[in-house]
Amino acid sequence: MSTATSIVQNDLSSLIHPYTNLAQHQEVGPFVIAGGDGVRVFDDQGNAYIEAMSGLWSVALGFSEKRLVDAAVEQFKQLPYYHSFSHKTHAPAAALAAKLAELAPGDLNHAFFTNSGSEANDSVVKVVWYVNNAQGKPNKKKFISRQQAYHGTTVASASLTGIPSIHRDFDLPAIPVHHLTCPNFYRFARPGETEEAFSARLANELERYILAEGPETIAAFIGEPVIAAGGVIPPPQGYWAAIQAVCKRYDILVVIDEIVTGFGRLGTMFGAQLYDIQPDIMVLSKQLTSSYQPLAALLVSDAIHDVLVSQSQRLGAFVHGLTTSGHPVATAVALENIRIIEERDLVGHVQRLAPVFQHRLRAFENHPLVGNARGVGLMGGIELVADKSTRQPFAQPGALGSYLFKQAHKHGLIIRAIYDTIAFCPPLITTQDDVDAIFNAFGRTLDDATHWARSQNLL
Repeated sequence: MSTATSIVQNDLSSLIHPYTNLAQHQEVGPFVIAGGDGVRVFDDQGNAYIEAMSGLWSVALGFSEKRLVDAAVEQFKQLPYYHSFSHKTHAPAAALAAKLAELAPGDLNHAFFTNSGSEANDSVVKVVWYVNNAQGKPNKKKFISRQQAYHGTTVASASLTGIPSIHRDFDLPAIPVHHLTCPNFYRFARPGETEEAFSARLANELERYILAEGPETIAAFIGEPVIAAGGVIPPPQGYWAAIQAVCKRYDILVVIDEIVTGFGRLGTMFGAQLYDIQPDIMVLSKQLTSSYQPLAALLVSDAIHDVLVSQSQRLGAFVHGLTTSGHPVATAVALENIRIIEERDLVGHVQRLAPVFQHRLRAFENHPLVGNARGVGLMGGIELVADKSTRQPFAQPGALGSYLFKQAHKHGLIIRAIYDTIAFCPPLITTQDDVDAIFNAFGRTLDDATHWARSQNLL
């Protein structure tokens, strides 16, 4: 039996794939990725693909950064594992916590480590509830999120997520959370409404909900600076200023999910800096290690940390944690990853490359299938529609997006279809030549899709 055959058989017999039609998978089989170099990955037949999604929004430094490999190997040799329970520490976790405190905006000076963004957002819920109990606010437990927001897949983080398919048949939401209107100006602005007026209307919606429920029951508002997996949705002008003003007025914490936008994706170290957000809690993952190791963090303000300290003294301990919280290999890789981002000025590189990327992206708005092209930094989405003039979506949502996703492979390109929005999020090391290669390949794919859509009577 060949190695390739063995991989396929093992996969089909034993591996459960996330976000996959499991019945269909048994028919079509796995797409085996065997290697990677820079912004490209290679399948088991040796075919090359530009990874225009950085894996899952996450491989900032590409797929062959030797310094990250060396950092992991050296840490494996010195201390392959230790925990941080009961006063124990080790150099990489302590150094990374200090580095994140240095980089983060405001007074987010304290880090708690998890293995994934989902776990980090799950921990946010526990920490917020814990803090409000400690402060004598036992009714202040409800969260506010947005429709189309993505915050993870654990019971609590999936509840915060505002995507119906993630809730369906999982009995979610399972925590008290309310999802407000998605800040998608293209889809939800009223005729003649400016971005500023749209933002004001959404802030008024937030305030009305708070007053209807009672401010004493609302714990926190959580949001991504730019919604990612919900369709690549940048905020309209004035949105974050208006939302923060309402939250401050009613003593509601602001939690910023930077799992996708952190570490340079938008042309600033964090999305909060681009939109002048002053969060009480920030959540990080993905580009924190370029996903070479599983790691996430939640950073909390001095005020929240003070409560954690005093309450743990009263109760005897802060009884929350994971076996691999702050794993030494993962935190060592994260430190090296951040060093490289700083040394190579990749945040500045994104600022310089973003105009080229966004120009190529938005040029597709002239295509008959494209209703809207939007993005920030090295992040973009192209929304496909059945009718440009009316913005009418397709009668079979996701059918065309799925075709594009698969057809792009034939042109050496990996993208992501979010129903009928095509997402792009290439590594931070992407060059102008890479940008041209991405959008040239996408253009050929879109031509194929136009013919296919007509043959399927989608247009």
